[in-house]
Amino acid sequence: MSGTLNKVMLIGHLGDEVKMHYFEGGGCIGRFPLATNETYTSKQTNERITNTEWHNIVVRNKGAEICEKYLSKGDKVYIEGRLKTRKWQDDKGADRYSTEVHCTDFTFLSTKKESENNAASSAIAQTPVAKQSEETQPVDEENDDLPF
Repeated sequence: MSGTLNKVMLIGHLGDEVKMHYFEGGGCIGRFPLATNETYTSKQTNERITNTEWHNIVVRNKGAEICEKYLSKGDKVYIEGRLKTRKWQDDKGADRYSTEVHCTDFTFLSTKKESENNAASSAIAQTPVAKQSEETQPVDEENDDLPF
């Protein structure tokens, strides 16, 4: 392969609300942290260990407005984008670097409203189903005319 590829795909939970920044030209940018987890069992201690990785997500313009409107802290989301590293200087003049995921596509996997609806529907699904009526008789398999 002669080309290069800069592509990131993440599924995680929002660590905070979407922070919006608006520009004079009418554009906007949204930023939020995304947490992904890795869980494994330690061979030495046999205990489950979870490592959380935090990612800085950047969404632009209409996508940012949609994220601000529908996403909130704790929601699960699929993010697709590319990595970009920014260089900046801190208060003391030292060079600092931030790696961000510039989002090109996203899919909401759960929202708070969905979670509430799922809890209600699972309660309904757990109610007992009415028994079949006694009038329905099982089909006699010996009188079946089908060749198979």
